[in-house]
Amino acid sequence: MILEKKFVIRRTPLDIPIILFLISQLIATIFSLDSRVSLWGYYSRFNGGFLSMVTYTLLYYVLASTSTVDQIKKYLYATIISAVVVALWGLPSHFGFDPTCLMFRGTLDTACWTESFRPTIRIFSTLGQPAWMAAYLAVLLPITIATLIGEVEKQTVNKIVALLKNPKIVGLFLLTIIFYLDLLFTDTRGGYLAFLGASLIFWPTLFLFKQIPVKRLVTYLASLSLVFLLCNFFVGIPIPQLDKLSLRVIKSQRLASQQAALQPTNTPAAETPASLPSGMDNGITDSGTIRLLVWRGGIDAWKAYPIFGSGVETYAYAYYLFRPAAHNMTSEWDYLYNKAHNEYLNYLATTGAFGLGSYLLLIGGFLLPALIFTVRRRDQKQEKSQYLLFASALPAAFASILISNFFGFSVVIINIFLFVIPLWFFFFTGAMEKQKYFELSIAGQEKNHDQGLNPYQWTGLITLILIGLFMIIQLGRFWQADVSYALGSNLNRVGDYQSAYPNLTKAVQIRPAEPVFKDELSINLATLATALIQSNDATTGSQLAQQAITTSDEVVSSHPNNVVFWKSRVRVFYLLSQVDQRYLKQALESILVAKKLAPTDAKVSYNVGVLLGQNNQFEKGITELTQTISLKPNYRDAYYARGIFYNQVSTTTSGTKKIELANKAIADMQFILKNLSPNDTEVIKMLESWGAPTK
Repeated sequence: MILEKKFVIRRTPLDIPIILFLISQLIATIFSLDSRVSLWGYYSRFNGGFLSMVTYTLLYYVLASTSTVDQIKKYLYATIISAVVVALWGLPSHFGFDPTCLMFRGTLDTACWTESFRPTIRIFSTLGQPAWMAAYLAVLLPITIATLIGEVEKQTVNKIVALLKNPKIVGLFLLTIIFYLDLLFTDTRGGYLAFLGASLIFWPTLFLFKQIPVKRLVTYLASLSLVFLLCNFFVGIPIPQLDKLSLRVIKSQRLASQQAALQPTNTPAAETPASLPSGMDNGITDSGTIRLLVWRGGIDAWKAYPIFGSGVETYAYAYYLFRPAAHNMTSEWDYLYNKAHNEYLNYLATTGAFGLGSYLLLIGGFLLPALIFTVRRRDQKQEKSQYLLFASALPAAFASILISNFFGFSVVIINIFLFVIPLWFFFFTGAMEKQKYFELSIAGQEKNHDQGLNPYQWTGLITLILIGLFMIIQLGRFWQADVSYALGSNLNRVGDYQSAYPNLTKAVQIRPAEPVFKDELSINLATLATALIQSNDATTGSQLAQQAITTSDEVVSSHPNNVVFWKSRVRVFYLLSQVDQRYLKQALESILVAKKLAPTDAKVSYNVGVLLGQNNQFEKGITELTQTISLKPNYRDAYYARGIFYNQVSTTTSGTKKIELANKAIADMQFILKNLSPNDTEVIKMLESWGAPTK
C-alpha cells in the first residue's frame, strides 16, 4: 500500500458484527477483574484475550482487502496440506508409536507422556488435547470431501479403475479416511457430534446447489457413508448409544457371555457388563456431570456481572466465586477451571450479555447470508462454478465449530477458522465482488514507477521494517522466557529448587511484567530461604526470604482477584514459618483472602482450618474443618485434622467436656478407617497413641 501510495480496506458483510464484537471485548477488558489477563489472555493459552481478537480481525481484513478468489482457493488448499502433517503425526501414536517421543527422546513409543496424556487411548497429535484435535478434524472433513468430489467431477470417465489411476483423487480419498480415523481415535463426543452435524448440513447443501446430478451425489454419499460405517465397525465411535454394533462392543459382550458360562452352576453368574458406566469403574466422575456443574457456576457468575461480564478470559476468577459445592465430590474437585467448557457460556460469564450477543450476531451474520444464498441457489438454474463445491462445504465446517464449541472451547486454529471461513464463503459465492473499498490516496493517485520512491515512502517502509523486526525480537524473547519458566517450574516440581532458581530468575528478567513467572519464583525463593536458614546460613536465607515476600507482594497487589496467586502466597509464608513461626499469621491472613475468592473450595477451607489451629485458634479451626467436611464429606484430611484438634482441645479442658472432645477425636479417626481409608497407618498409629481402639 505504501508503494502504491494508496491505503485500502475492503468492506465485508460482517463489518458491523465484528466492530460490535471488538467493542464488547474492549469494554470487558477495561472493567475486568484482571485487566492484564483480559488483554493478553490466560497464560499458556493467550488465545481469547483482547489482543488475540484484534489479531484475528486484522487477519480477516488483510485477507479481505488483498486477496482474490483464486488466492483464497490456494489458502484453502494450504489448510488441507498442513492438516496432512497434523493427521499423519498423530495417527501412529494410537498404535504406540509417537513421533513426538522420537523427536524429544529418540524412542518411537509413547513413554514421553505422563498418565494424563495417553495417545494410545485418545490421540491429540500437535494440538495438545484430544477435544481440540477432534474439533480441528470436524472442520476439515467437509472441506476435504468437497475437494475430493470436485476432483472426481473433473474426470470425463467416472469408472472406478479410471479414478484409481488418478493420484490426486486417491490421495484425497485416503486423506479423508485418515482424517476420519483420527477423529475416531480422539474418542471425543463433542468432536464427533460436530462432524455429524456438519454432515447433516453439507450433503443437503450439495443437493440444493445443483452443481452435481442427483444420481452421482447419491453415489458419493453412499460410498463415503459405507467407508465411514466400516471404520465405525472396526474402530468404534465415542458415543455409547451409537456404538452398540462396533466390533469392540460385540467382542466384549461375547467375552462377558463366555465368562458367565464358566461360572459354577450353583453360583449366580456375576454381572460383567461390556463397559461400566463412566465414573463407576475407576473412580472418575463422568465428564458430563462435571461439565454441568461448571456450567451452573458460570451462569451464577454471569448473574453477578450481567452486562459486561467479569472480564475477558477471567473465568478462572469468576467461577471460583460461585463454584457449586457439589464440585468437591467429583474426581476433578481440585482442578483449576479457567474455561467454562462451553464457548457461549464462557462469553456470557466473562463478557456479559453484550459480549455473548455480539458473538452470536457475528455467527448469525454469516449463517443468515449463507442460508439465503443456498435457498436462492435452489430456485435458480445457473452455470456450474468451480468454487461452489467449496462454498457448499464452508457453512458445514463453520457449523462444526459451533457444535464443538458447545461442548468445549476454541483454541487458536479454531478461532482462525471462525473468522476466515465466512470470508472464504463470501469470496467463493461472489459476495465480495459487490463490496466497496475504503481508499486513502496519498500524493497522487498512481505511483510513477520511473520516479522511484519518495522520502515519505522510504520512511514508511523503514518504519514498517523496524516495527516488524522489533515484534519478531519480542516474540523470540517471549519464547526464551517461556522456555526458562517451563524448565524452572518443572525443576521446582521435582524438588530441584537450586537448579530451578536461575531459570526462573531469567524468565522474570526477560519478562518482568508476567505475574505467573514471579509467582513461581516466589515459591522457589521461599523454599531456598528455608533450606539455607536450616543449614545455618541465616544471612543469605533471610535475604532470599525477603525477596520471596517482596515478589509475592508484587504479584498479589497487581492481581488481587487471582486465587492461585493467593494460594501460592500461603505456601510462601508456610514454608518460611518452618524457620520462623511468626509467618504463620501471614499465611493465615493470605488463606482467608483465598477463601473469599473461592468460598466453596474444600481445599481452601481445609487449609483455613489447619492454619487456624496452627495459630492456636483450635476451636475456630474445628468450626472451619466442620464446614470443610460439609463441603466434601469424603475428605480424609479434614477428618484427620479435626480429630487432632479435638484431641488437642481436650487436653486443655476438664470434666465431662474433656471426655466428650476426646471421644469426638476418636470418632473422626475411626470414621476414616471405617469409611474412607481402612488401612490408614497414620490414623492407626494416632489411635494407638491415644489408647483408643482401631476398629
